Amino acid sequence: MTILALLTTALLFGGMVLYAFGFAAFLFQVLPAETAGATIRRAFPHFYLFVMTCAALAGASLWPQDRLGALLLLSIAFTTIPARQVLMPAINRATDRGAQARFRWLHSLSVALTVVHILLAGWVLLRFLPVV
Repeated sequence: MTILALLTTALLFGGMVLYAFGFAAFLFQVLPAETAGATIRRAFPHFYLFVMTCAALAGASLWPQDRLGALLLLSIAFTTIPARQVLMPAINRATDRGAQARFRWLHSLSVALTVVHILLAGWVLLRFLPVV
């Protein structure tokens, strides 16, 4: 189970970093802003499902060996649910209504949550290293 936990945590960490700092930035560089925004909007529900699934699987797999690491991963899975079900639709509504200040605030909250998730997954990955 430790190997499954390690691989799933690494997939979670890498996937979040790639999506947040690679995919999204790339779309806005190569596509018109309207097209990039619409594409990101369609991709986010899938991204959140990926995060929830990987984090839950990694957390469950890690539970027998490292309860703290497992709890951190499970916290990522559970805090992604309101991000997907509440925060993302609120961001979309703000965009649709042209409420720029509200969009910036909600988007900043979403980015902060993603950064925290990345840091937590990274910390769990470091916990796999042997203590020297």
